[in-house]
Parts: sequence; structure tokens; C-alpha cells
Amino acid sequence: MGLITSLVDWTKLTFQPLGSLGLFVLAFIESSFFPVPPDILLIILCLADPKNALWFSLVCTVGSVLGAIFGYGIGYVGGRPILNKLFKQEKIDKVHRLFEKHGGLAIFIAGFTPIPYKVFTIASGVFYIKLRTLIIYSIIGRGLRFFLVGGLIMFFGNPIIAFIDKYFETISLLVGIVVIAVAYWYWRRRKRIKQFSV
Repeated sequence: MGLITSLVDWTKLTFQPLGSLGLFVLAFIESSFFPVPPDILLIILCLADPKNALWFSLVCTVGSVLGAIFGYGIGYVGGRPILNKLFKQEKIDKVHRLFEKHGGLAIFIAGFTPIPYKVFTIASGVFYIKLRTLIIYSIIGRGLRFFLVGGLIMFFGNPIIAFIDKYFETISLLVGIVVIAVAYWYWRRRKRIKQFSV
């Protein structure tokens, strides 16, 4: 049994019996330092009680956004040394470039896609991104991700799990690319309009 499998099993055993509270705690710590994503527990709880799937999605979103604020605090107070201890320099540089290029969109993409979200929450504090920006884009990115999972399970039940398992990461990456493309188009359009109005 590999380390990741053991960690996932431990996560299920530890947090699943706590229900909504366990989901909240897991979503909170995953946004700042814990490696196992809350989606696993979200799916288990939604399958066990589909009529409350949207409630579980909300709990997961709130826990994750509050955890993002905690991660921001870690980065803001601890600075770059903590980031250097937790992540490779190459990854830190890539995140910094994404912040410089896309700002809040980088947080949205990390929140919605399989990219490690905690890197971005801590880096937000290190690079002094506005806390309001982190919160807004975290709510959008994490909310879309968790409500999509919860909604699919509520409407389609167990058969949708195979689809989520196989295609969710691909779909979330594609959505992230589309959002970047639309944002870039909008930015170019605004820039062009300003040039003509001068």
C-alpha cells in the first residue's frame, strides 16, 4: 500500500464519521497545508445522503475559503521561507509569474482545477495579493468546483462517479483555459477601446 493510498484511507477514517464537521475541517486544512483534497469526502457524503448534496457543497466551499484565508496568513506572516520549505523553487516561481500575469484569475484557476490550491493561498500572502481578491476568486473557483460535484451526484447519483473520476480533472482544466481566454479577450478589448477614446 502506497503512502498516498494510506493517507487517503486515514483521511476517510478520520473525517467521515464527523460528517459535515469533518468535511469542513478537511476542506479548511487542505487549503493551507494538508495534501488530500476534500472532494473525496464530499463525494462519499453526497452519495450517502444525495438530498443534502448542496449543503455538503456549501460546507466544503466555506471551509475551503476560510482555509485559504488561513493559508494567506501563513504566507503573509511567515513569508518566503515557509513557501520555500513547503514547495520547490520552480513551482514558487511559476505561481509568482501567474499572479503577475493573471492576478485573481490565477486563484480562480487553482481553486477550480487540480492545481495544488494551497500553493496559491500561501503565495497570495507572500506576494501581498489583496485579501479581498483571494476571497472573491476563491469563492468562485472553489464554489464552482464543489457545487458541480455535489449537483452532479444529487441529480445522477452513483452512476456519475465513474464520469467524475475519469473526466473531472480534464473538464476543470478546459474550463480554466476557457476562462483565461475570455478574460484575455476582454482585457484586449478594453485596452483597444481606451486607445480609441484617447
